[in-house]
Amino acid sequence: MLPPAALDHLIHHYMTEQSVIPATVGYHGYQHASCISVNHVAVHGIPSESKILKDGDILNIDVTPRLDGPETNHWHGDTSRMYTVGESISVKARRLIEATDKSLVAGIVAAKPGNRLGDIGIACEQVANAYGYSIATEFYGHGIGLIFHDNPEVIHVEPEEMGPILRPGMIFTIEPILNIGKPGVKVLNDGWTAVTRDRKLSAQAEHTVGITEDSVVIFTQSKGG
Repeated sequence: MLPPAALDHLIHHYMTEQSVIPATVGYHGYQHASCISVNHVAVHGIPSESKILKDGDILNIDVTPRLDGPETNHWHGDTSRMYTVGESISVKARRLIEATDKSLVAGIVAAKPGNRLGDIGIACEQVANAYGYSIATEFYGHGIGLIFHDNPEVIHVEPEEMGPILRPGMIFTIEPILNIGKPGVKVLNDGWTAVTRDRKLSAQAEHTVGITEDSVVIFTQSKGG
């Protein structure tokens, strides 16, 4: 099996071949083309050279390609999805990934013009609750476009305030993190890697979406759907 760093090298090479820049390289000192979060790593896992992926692992790969235009027109797209390693994936891991994908889809369905930003969080949380999972509340979706991280913050649980009305032209990410155990996470000493406090499995899924006059468009949907 490969170390996560080998996957990051492939990602970096592919991006540059497509004439886009890995926006994460150099971002607040980060030096990798992706974040790769394995098993109980909830988000922002640093691709390791030493850790070898093994049969039964689950991992999230998070990428942000930047397409540079004239002057400061640097457009970002941010997306992540879950992958499995080998054939020995546990039932609980597959169920977690299924729930995470459905939570993301529910959030996207709720992101329609006229709804409020908080409707997205309510929809994401309802799916997590139906599966008996929690959602990590310390990390949010975010506005994106010319700027990597911008307003608004997109919360993936029911918020205290419902926030602004969704209007055409708004572009942001939806990226719920579902935990099998409790919602709490902590950031390790490297300043990036966030792990579940109870060391139970975590999964994330993310798309960049935009609000149109009558619907929502997914900018980061792959050919595979």
